[in-house]
Amino acid sequence: MNKKVGLFFGTFNPVHIGHLIIANHMAEFSDLDEVWLVVTPHNPFKKKSSLLENHHRLEMVYKACEGYENLKPSDIEFALPQPNYTVTTLAHLQEKYPTNVFCPIMGKDNLKSFHKWKNYEVILENHQIYIYPRIATGNSEDKFLDHPKITRVAAPVMEISSTFIRRAVKEGKNIKPMLPAAVWDYIKLMNFYR
Repeated sequence: MNKKVGLFFGTFNPVHIGHLIIANHMAEFSDLDEVWLVVTPHNPFKKKSSLLENHHRLEMVYKACEGYENLKPSDIEFALPQPNYTVTTLAHLQEKYPTNVFCPIMGKDNLKSFHKWKNYEVILENHQIYIYPRIATGNSEDKFLDHPKITRVAAPVMEISSTFIRRAVKEGKNIKPMLPAAVWDYIKLMNFYR
């Protein structure tokens, strides 16, 4: 049986409840069977220096996914050449799991720059893309919104950022409610973002 798998890409530096709420909403309220949280080792658009090491971010995603049977951590991109692109990951996954149907998940705001993605036409041709809402900033993404390969899911609008969390931890703020408990404990144990 074909399994429909949503791919939620992120540096997850750190993974927070916003990520979990979106991923779980996609797994529970769309036709996706599972959502894989794909930890990206290095986004070509981000400075690598601010990233925790790959295995620490993956460990936090493992801890965050505990108890959610339809959410799975994935380190699939760790073995791919860097910088890596979504189109490469999708091809690699399709080859490794030929019976699965893979569907990238992205925030509505990312559709604005989607046309700049490497081989975005190939992605659109071969994969359904699941979009979750973000606080609106203009309408330049409209050219994709009516595309037959774009599926909008009315997930909660989450405006928690990993950047905010890192800054708050550095300032000694208690932001425990924004993180899965096991992730908060791990950050404290490892003394991250101080």
